[in-house]
Amino acid sequence: MKFPVSGWMWIAPALLLTVPSMSHAQMDFSLDEAETDESADSSESADGSEGAGTDESGPEGVDAEGQAGADFGTGDGDIIGELAAEANKPEQRAEKGPKRTETVEEIYAVQQIYALRINRLELAPSFAFTLNDPYVRRTGLGVALNYWWTNVLALGANFLWYEGLESESDVNFFVRRSTRLAVPLTQWQLGAWLNFTYVPLYGKFAAFRRLIFQWDAYVVGGVGLMRTRPIPVIDPAIREFDYELRVAFNIGLGIRVFITRYLAAFIEFRDYLHLERFENIEVALGDEQREDSSTWFADSPTLRNNATVQVGLTIFFPFRFEYRLPK
Repeated sequence: MKFPVSGWMWIAPALLLTVPSMSHAQMDFSLDEAETDESADSSESADGSEGAGTDESGPEGVDAEGQAGADFGTGDGDIIGELAAEANKPEQRAEKGPKRTETVEEIYAVQQIYALRINRLELAPSFAFTLNDPYVRRTGLGVALNYWWTNVLALGANFLWYEGLESESDVNFFVRRSTRLAVPLTQWQLGAWLNFTYVPLYGKFAAFRRLIFQWDAYVVGGVGLMRTRPIPVIDPAIREFDYELRVAFNIGLGIRVFITRYLAAFIEFRDYLHLERFENIEVALGDEQREDSSTWFADSPTLRNNATVQVGLTIFFPFRFEYRLPK
């Protein structure tokens, strides 16, 4: 096919204008096209095939870099300041988790007993006086010896001496003088008893806002003998009595306050009971009947009750003891 020369003259200027515009379109890259090309290249290199990559930029065209920027801040670029602001808000972080409840634990301390009694020997001298005899003032000197085979139980004996320490009260003298009537009286020489002691209570108390004393309360009781005799007041010119043994019982309560681990002071109330034989208030007629000793005593014995208060000291042997606690 042949074109005329005048036709080439119109085609040549058109080609010259088209070539620069095509080259310019291929070499002009905008920012969006560059980012799109880079992401496409990276997906191709990762998958090894063109068009096989996945879009990791997130939904709605948000890329990974934009997501990271959203995590670290609002986009102003001051990441360090925002982290510091988050660190200064512990209340907000604590509210996100479960609230902790405060637990108060009670601690109990058990104090060791101040003075142990187990396997120790107790020596207790005392002074005793009666409360319920208005006619004779009966005072006595006593001593007790106890062995504690446990910390609360003891077996022992106590002894009281009365002879020479008694005195007749003025009441009996004035009654005889004013009414010409005599009240039968008895004289005590001594008494001895075997006893059991039990300690049910133990504690401590404060005194003078400084001192703390340990104390215990105990119950005591036992059986024994007493030597007594009537005092001749009805017919003293003829009658004369000797000491005889009487079966006696006793029961009491006491409180002991420890001064040291081996020394304590105590006060106790003890009731001594025994069957007493009083003088006969009637005098038999006739010299022979009057001198007959079988007529000098009352017909039947009388239960005599002697309420006594005893005050004394307690000494424990040995002086020292050692705690042996289970391992």
